[in-house]
Amino acid sequence: MSVIRSVFSIFFYTINTLFWFVPIFICGIVKLIPIKPLQKLMSWTAKQCASIWVTFNTLNQTVFTPTKLEVTGLEDLKLKDWYLVIANHQSWVDILVLQRVFNRKIPFLNFFLKKELIYVPVLGLCWWALDFPFMTRTSKSQLKKNPKLRGKDLETTRKACEKFKEMPVSVVNFVEGTRFTAQKHARQNSPFPHLLKPKAGGIAFVMQAMGEQISKVVNVTIHYPEGIPTFMDFAAGKVNQINVHVEVKGVSDDLIGDYTHDPDFRVRFQSELNRLWEEKNQTLANLEQK
Repeated sequence: MSVIRSVFSIFFYTINTLFWFVPIFICGIVKLIPIKPLQKLMSWTAKQCASIWVTFNTLNQTVFTPTKLEVTGLEDLKLKDWYLVIANHQSWVDILVLQRVFNRKIPFLNFFLKKELIYVPVLGLCWWALDFPFMTRTSKSQLKKNPKLRGKDLETTRKACEKFKEMPVSVVNFVEGTRFTAQKHARQNSPFPHLLKPKAGGIAFVMQAMGEQISKVVNVTIHYPEGIPTFMDFAAGKVNQINVHVEVKGVSDDLIGDYTHDPDFRVRFQSELNRLWEEKNQTLANLEQK
């Protein structure tokens, strides 16, 4: 039965994606014409198409993978606000969960992606047309060899965020920087039993570039009671329940500042992020005990 579910589920994911790829990609091409009102209209149209794409993905999940989603904390969300969404990251299923939970409750989710992902067939071009920022992260070793690269990440983020100032958007950041595994957790010697260490740079740069526009931080905790699933587990209907806890927070002064050049602010920012991560770890611990 699970094999049949996965075959039909993946088939409809594929058909749905290929269908909506066409209008989204066309919008991306038309946006290359340097006429601002036209670009704004095409951005809006592309995001509307993407929202419908997510709606049909959700319908697919409802029919073929009837996973029960237990969601709390959606009461204070609006469709016409700017949000920074932060979440723990365990599986590719996280992205489907976030899209399903927030579709048409907040502006369409824009993820910061590694630049290599633009080469993913079909989806890479969709992400490009939807203005997903493709990032090149500068490692500490690269900075050591070439200090001139310092600040390049911020400049890339600032350019990406310029596109987000025209209309409300939800910027998503998986703060751990990678998916959780027991091996990575042990290698990091993470102080958070259920989480990897949070990385401040990504969201610090977003807040530095867009702090005046971001109205709320949406702190999302995703919990899989039966263990972390793969996408194939999800497509086969093997995931019976997913818990999603949403907490909407105001933007405090500790989150806005010059992360690149102000060492005192960097310390405050990381401290605030660690505090949020302690709360998230406790939320996961509470969900484990249910």
